[in-house]
Formats: sequence, structure tokens, C-alpha cells
Amino acid sequence: MNLKRKVDAGADYIVTQMFFDNQKYFDFVRECRQVGITVPIIPGLKVIKNYGQLTSLPKNFYINLPTDLVDEICESPKNAEEIGKRWALKQVEGLLQAKVPGVHFYIMNDTKNVVEIINKLSL
Repeated sequence: MNLKRKVDAGADYIVTQMFFDNQKYFDFVRECRQVGITVPIIPGLKVIKNYGQLTSLPKNFYINLPTDLVDEICESPKNAEEIGKRWALKQVEGLLQAKVPGVHFYIMNDTKNVVEIINKLSL
């Protein structure tokens, strides 16, 4: 595993690629621990802002979007940003409940939505 070689070479932590299903993160962490990776693994999240990201994100970042998320945005494309914020907030809450070492947001010129999510968290 290339990631194990990077950690063995001195990486202090890992930040994951963006994901939209927390179970994928938990599965990844489990697999890393099984091969002896012990450094903190920080989940990387992206807030979907518009309908077009349903195709651009998977194409450009080689990720899969959950069917529930895609279906909800397709049913109401004008509300994609609100749906994206709600989805990301739910993800962050679940990750923090699981005691992750932190959360990284892939902002891509979208600080407003991330600040809104952080302000809604009941820490």
C-alpha cells in the first residue's frame, strides 16, 4: 500500500479525499489500521453547492455520490446548495460523534457555506 510507505517515510497524518458517505471513511480507517497505519486520519468533506457538481465532482475527483443525495438534488436542483449544506452538516455531526481527529473542508472558494455549517454545530 503506497499510503503505508508514505507514513513509514514520515507522514504525521492523513487527509482523505472528499467523500459524501461517512461509512466510506470508517471503512478506510479500518483498512489503514489493519495494515499498521496509526497516524491520525482526517476526513475531507466538500459541500455541494450546485446541481452541476453532481457530474463534475465524480468526473474530476473519481468519487461516488450517494444515491440519496443525488436523488434529492435532482428532485430539487434549485435547492442544491441548501441540500448540500444540510448533508455536510449531518456528515460532520456523525464524524464528530465518532471522535474523528478533526475535519478538513475542501472549500474551493466556498467559505460562506462552511462557516454556516460550523456555526450550526452544537459543540
